[in-house]
Amino acid sequence: MKAAIQQRARELGFDACSFTTATPPDHSAAFTRWIDAKHHGEMAWLERNAHKRIDPQQVLASAKTIVTLAVSYARATKDIADQNAGANSPAPPFSGVVARYAQFSDYHDILAERLKCLTDFVNQLDGGTTQSLWYVDTGPLLERDLAQRSGLGFVGKHTNLISRDLGNWIFLSEIITTLELEPDAPEKNRCGNCTRCITACPTEAIRAPFELDARRCISYLTIELKGAIPLEFRSAIGNRIYGCDDCLAACPWNRFAREGNLMKAHERHDLDTPDLLELLSLDDAAFKKRFAGSPILRTKRRGFLRNVCVALGNIGDERVLPALQKATADHEPLIAEHAQWAIEQIQQRIPA
Repeated sequence: MKAAIQQRARELGFDACSFTTATPPDHSAAFTRWIDAKHHGEMAWLERNAHKRIDPQQVLASAKTIVTLAVSYARATKDIADQNAGANSPAPPFSGVVARYAQFSDYHDILAERLKCLTDFVNQLDGGTTQSLWYVDTGPLLERDLAQRSGLGFVGKHTNLISRDLGNWIFLSEIITTLELEPDAPEKNRCGNCTRCITACPTEAIRAPFELDARRCISYLTIELKGAIPLEFRSAIGNRIYGCDDCLAACPWNRFAREGNLMKAHERHDLDTPDLLELLSLDDAAFKKRFAGSPILRTKRRGFLRNVCVALGNIGDERVLPALQKATADHEPLIAEHAQWAIEQIQQRIPA
C-alpha cells in the first residue's frame, strides 16, 4: 500500500512522500513552552488549537498514520542567494523583494486539488472503510516535526524543514488517516556546527538554535502582523514587502535543491522585482485584481501597502516623496502612518 501511495503521489506532482504514526510528536512539550512564552505573537489560532497540534487523535479519532508530503518550489531560473544579497540594494529605480514561495500562484490552491485526489486514493485502498483528512499548511498538526519523524527531512536551526534531496525550498502537506501503514525511519538532524541561518536573520528572530521568536521575524511582521510594524524593526526590513528568505537562503543544504515540476507552471514573474511605486498606487479593486490567486491577498491592501511604505522609507529618495505624500492621505490610517514614517526617513537622508 505504501508503494502504491507513493507512486500515486508522484503522479500527482509531489516530490516526496513518507509515513509516520499518528502519535504525539516529540516536539509537543517544546511547542507548549513556545506558546506559553508568547513567541507566536498575534497568531492566536496556534494557541487556540494547541491541544490538537500536540495530539493527532484529537484531529481524527482512531487515526493510525500520517502521510507527509513535500513539493519543491526551487526555481532553476532564479538565484535566490543573489536576490537576498541585494535585499537592501535593489535594482533601480525602486523595487521590492517578495518571499520566494509567494512568487507563484497560491500553493494552498495548487496542492489542495492534488491532496483531494490522493486522499480519495488512500480511502479506497482497503475497500472504502478508511477515514482520512488532508491539510496543506492549514490543519492543527505540527507538520515539520511529523515530517522529520517520517524521514521527509529534518528541522533546521531556523525551525524550518530541510530535505537532503530538496533543500528547504519546500511546501509541506499531510494526510491523517485511519489506515495503518508501516512508519518510515525518522531523519536525524544534520545541521552540525553550522549557524549560517542564525547569523543571516536581519532582526535576530532566531534567538537560539531551533528557537524562533516570531514577533521579531520579518515574515511575521510583513504577513501575519495586522497592525503597525514596530519602529525597532522597520529599518531591518529593507525592501522586503512580503516575507523574508534570508535564513532559508543561507542554508548550505540548498546545493541539493532541485526544481519540482508541479510549481513551475505557476510562477509569477511579475513578482520577481515588483515596482514599489506602482504597488503604492493600487486602490482596493486594483490590489485584488493584481494579486488574484496569490498568497499576497491574505495581507489585504492595508497590510501590503504598509510594507511598501516601509520599503520606500528604507531605499527611497526625493523622487518617491510625492507618492508617499499622497499615501499619507490614504483612507487606511495604517498606510498613512507608515507613509509618514517613510517620508521622515528619506528626509533625514537628503543633504541639507
